Amino acid sequence: MGYIRKRIDYVLKHNLMVQKIYKYVMSMVFKFISLFIKTDEKLILFNSLGRKFNDSPRAIFNYMVNDKRYQDYKFVWALDEPEKYSIPNSNVVRMDTMKYFITALKAKYWVSCVNIERGLNFKNKKTIYLNTWHGTPLKLIGNAAKGRKDFDFSSIDIFCYAGKYEREIYKRDFNVLPNNLLYSGLPRNDELYEVSNQQIIECKRKLNIPQDKKIILYAPTWRDSTDNGKSYSIKPPMDIVYWQKELEDDYILLLRTHAYTNKVMGIEFNEFIRDFSEYPEINDLLIVADILISDYSATIFDYSILERPIICFGYDHDQYFTERGFYIDLEKELPSGVIETQQEVIRKIKTMDYQKECEKVAQFKNKYLEVGGSATEKCVHILMK
Repeated sequence: MGYIRKRIDYVLKHNLMVQKIYKYVMSMVFKFISLFIKTDEKLILFNSLGRKFNDSPRAIFNYMVNDKRYQDYKFVWALDEPEKYSIPNSNVVRMDTMKYFITALKAKYWVSCVNIERGLNFKNKKTIYLNTWHGTPLKLIGNAAKGRKDFDFSSIDIFCYAGKYEREIYKRDFNVLPNNLLYSGLPRNDELYEVSNQQIIECKRKLNIPQDKKIILYAPTWRDSTDNGKSYSIKPPMDIVYWQKELEDDYILLLRTHAYTNKVMGIEFNEFIRDFSEYPEINDLLIVADILISDYSATIFDYSILERPIICFGYDHDQYFTERGFYIDLEKELPSGVIETQQEVIRKIKTMDYQKECEKVAQFKNKYLEVGGSATEKCVHILMK
C-alpha cells in the first residue's frame, strides 16, 4: 500500500489536471459526508511529517496529556503504520483511510505540521486548525515552487512563524491570512534553547556514542523522485573511505536523511558513519552534534539555535537552484557559504576556528529566528482559549 500511495502522490503532485479533478471531487464528497457528522468538542486529531509520531505536533501532544486541564479530552494520532506505535493516552488511526477522514470531520481541533486535509478542502467552521509547519523555508515552497499555484492555507486558523523572514513567505506563498499567523517559533525546537552539558552526555549514552568523540551530523534535504515516484533516493558524492581516513581519530559521522527519502545510495555504514535516518528524535542528534553538515534543509535553522558550526555541502547547488530555487543567496547568507566538494568540506572541518564559526551562526540565528523557546505553550494557549 505504501508503494501505491507514493505513486499516487507523485502523479497528483506532477499532473495538475489530475490534481484539480481529484481535489474538486473528493472535497465535495467529504463536504457532503460532513453534513451527517456531529463535531466532538473534546476530540483533537494530530498528524506529523512523514506521518510519524514526531515533530511539533508531538511536543504539543506531550504538553497537553501532562496538563490536568485537558485530561477529559480525546487524542487521536494519524499514522502511516499505527500498528508500530503504542502511544499512551491516545488512539491511533491509519492515514488516508475512510476512518481517518471521518475522524477529521468529527474532531473540533486539528494539529499538524504538514496538512490534515491531505490537499483537499473540507474543513467546517467549527473546526480549529493549528499548523506549526515543519521548518523555516530555505528552498522555494508553496506557490513559489515551479508548477504550483494551488496552495491556499487561508482556512488554517493558527500558523506558526519565528520572524519577519518567514511571515512574508507564508502570507505570499501559502496564502495564510495575516491575522492567523502566530509569532511563536516551532514547538519542536523549544528544548534546543536550554541544552546542558549533562543533557549532551545523556543523549550520547542513549545513542550509544562514545563520550570522547566529537560528532558531525550530516542531514541533507529531500530530493524529488527521478523515476516517476518509484523511489526517492539520495546519493551524496562522498568517498566514505576518504572521510573515515581523515576524520575517524576525532569524529563520528551520523547520517539523518529527510523523512520522505527512502533510499541512500553509495554509502556503506560502519562504526565511523552511522545511519540515524529512522531514529525518532532528531533533537537528540542535534544536541550531540558538534558540527552540522547539510545542504538546503530547514535543519540549518533549527541547529542554529545551538550556535554551533554549520557547513552547507551544496554539491548540486547550481542544479538544485535551477530546478527548485532558494529564497536567499546561500553563498552570502549561510554562515560559511556553500562548499561544493567533499575535499573542501573535510578541509573546513579540520581547519576551522570553532569559536569564530559559532559566532557566525549566532548572527545567522538572530537574523532569521527572532522568537522561540516557549512555542508549545503559546500554541496550546491560543488553540484552546
